[in-house]
Amino acid sequence: MLPTGSTYEEIRRKFRWQIPEHYNIGRDIADRQDPSALALIYRTEDGTVDRFSFGDIALASNRLANLLTASGLGRGDRVAILLPQRPETAVAHAAIYKAGMIAIPLFTLFAEEALVYRLQNSGAAAVVADEAGLAKIRSFRDRLPELRQVFVTDATKSGDGFIALDPALERASDTFEIADTRAEDPALIIYTSGTTGPPKGALHAHRVLLGHLPGVEYPNSFFPKPGDLFWTPADWAWIGGLIDVLLPSWHHGVPVLAYRARKFDPEEAFWLMQEHGVRNAFLPPTALKLMRQVEDPRTRFTYDLRSVASGGETLGAELLDWGRETFGLTINEFYGQTECNLVVGNCAGTMEVRPGSMGRAIPGHEVAVVDDAGVPQPDGSQGNIAVARGDPVMFLEYWNNPEATEKKFAGDWLLTGDQGIRDIDGYFWYVGRDDDVITSAGYRIGPGEIEDCLVGHPAVAMAAVIGVPDPLRTQAVKAFIVLKDGIAGSDDLAKEIQEHVKTRLAAHEYPRQVAFVAELPMTTTGKIVRKDLRALHAAESGT
Repeated sequence: MLPTGSTYEEIRRKFRWQIPEHYNIGRDIADRQDPSALALIYRTEDGTVDRFSFGDIALASNRLANLLTASGLGRGDRVAILLPQRPETAVAHAAIYKAGMIAIPLFTLFAEEALVYRLQNSGAAAVVADEAGLAKIRSFRDRLPELRQVFVTDATKSGDGFIALDPALERASDTFEIADTRAEDPALIIYTSGTTGPPKGALHAHRVLLGHLPGVEYPNSFFPKPGDLFWTPADWAWIGGLIDVLLPSWHHGVPVLAYRARKFDPEEAFWLMQEHGVRNAFLPPTALKLMRQVEDPRTRFTYDLRSVASGGETLGAELLDWGRETFGLTINEFYGQTECNLVVGNCAGTMEVRPGSMGRAIPGHEVAVVDDAGVPQPDGSQGNIAVARGDPVMFLEYWNNPEATEKKFAGDWLLTGDQGIRDIDGYFWYVGRDDDVITSAGYRIGPGEIEDCLVGHPAVAMAAVIGVPDPLRTQAVKAFIVLKDGIAGSDDLAKEIQEHVKTRLAAHEYPRQVAFVAELPMTTTGKIVRKDLRALHAAESGT
């Protein structure tokens, strides 16, 4: 846990990593806690609520670990999990780690090609799925020669090519000899969201959970505290839901609310936090922007949050101010990526939160801005946001992709692929992905600040900005805007929005082109896919 301290500098000075040689995530999250303590509240879409203790999770994961090994799977085999937020998802993770196998979380909304790519690339030997997942797998199973077994939840009896999970678990032993894994042994593969190319499988070691802890504890106001209960709408198939919320909560013996609606409902989010006494929430920026459109939440709901953290897109002053008014606290923004997560962040109780900044390096992590050769740059210079090699949260490699792994590093630094600036006080400012930075009339412009300004206009619900070819300026700023309900786009409104940016930021940053759209292209983790916007512009303009 983070050491106590009243200032960022004091906490950073006191912090020391304690990574044991031998460590197993499954043992940590399921077998180390009070067996009678509440681990999970599971709410289904029909309103049914079930509760599970850590003892329940420990015994169920032992049974599944026995079932996996009895099915011929062994250490190092890859086992995919194609399930939403539900108890079996968490149990599967614990069981796979206990058995020394490698978990591959998969998003249930993936279509055929996305699933086939990940299952083929990883060489998955088994999948744990529900009946909807089984229906998908059946349509392409002949393309997966390495897939030996599919375990299906909710099925009453086994069928052609699959094992019904519940009956099989009832017959399995609830004792299991946990694999004596080293902290450096591989534990899971999480595929990147593919914003800049085909998804890559980031292979993580068991130590990745321990490496995440400071980045969870600090932005969540020294998590855990008595009475904490964590929830996120982010799916557990992604690093944000899995290792920012579920696994660290269970490491600390904190219960988690599991509920994954088919579509995020901002009104329901407030109600859920009220109904189940949520004290800690990871809310991605997209969720916050939708919740911001709910009228008078403080007078209509009686939620009582202790911490709210967010990451994935820059929040900006507008959302921070709304968060203080709505939650009675400062939303602590953090930064990381699938390969090396939660390395920069804020904690309003110990440091100034500067709107637009991602925060400072989380205690325990060495983060810098470097050039393409990996040479650290002076404060105030723009360059690659980078993390020093050897960090406990850092991935081992890209699965079956040594060339991409090598390109990820420059000298002693992992290059995140994000451009940023570190100021003289150690705060990091996100500029954009390497291919998102706009070069216009000699200026290098990041999209984040403009997008934050745009959503401050009363007519704008969401906005995304790209650079488009311009014969005079090299590139011009173009804004894609989703308007609030009941507002129609027009030339006059476009001019008003342009003036809004011009007078609040700078003349060279205002969008010279404005397009009103019904929705923005998003990854399944809620990040704007700007390459799709560039393709849309090219198609419309014939360039």
